[in-house]
Amino acid sequence: MGPLATPAQLALIEREVARAKTEGAKILHGGRRPPGLSQGWYYEPTIVECPQQSTAIVDTELFGPVLSVLRFRTEEEAVALANDTKYGLAAGIFTRDGARSLRMARAIRAGIVWVNTYRVVSPIAEFGGFKDSGYGRESGAQAIMDYTRAKTIWLNTSSTPIASPFVMR
Repeated sequence: MGPLATPAQLALIEREVARAKTEGAKILHGGRRPPGLSQGWYYEPTIVECPQQSTAIVDTELFGPVLSVLRFRTEEEAVALANDTKYGLAAGIFTRDGARSLRMARAIRAGIVWVNTYRVVSPIAEFGGFKDSGYGRESGAQAIMDYTRAKTIWLNTSSTPIASPFVMR
């Protein structure tokens, strides 16, 4: 695991993990700078078990090695938790049940949903988010439209004028 990009990013992660603990979250792994690496902007891979969706760290983009986890009992509850966010870039579903994966992928409001894998991308597949995670799409056939400007031209190849299409006949 390499260092974070900036000291400010390290400070943000330390602050948010500490805040999560005050909100009742439990650190399952990590949660500190690695022993012996006091120089640099290193932070241990961290798993934070959160008591509820409203725990601030659940909906905070940290851009660091911190994973917030929530418990759920039903498929419906998992979908509700996944959709209860202002973001919607990507989601991951891990299941052995193919029908469940399709139901959940349809129900989750995210621009890309991975099933039994994560972070697979390709320039031929569209990529983009919902809600506050962006507008529009990158890559794929749809993105080509972002680089084009449609124009309609009607051409009468006859010397006879075309009758008005707005006159009732």
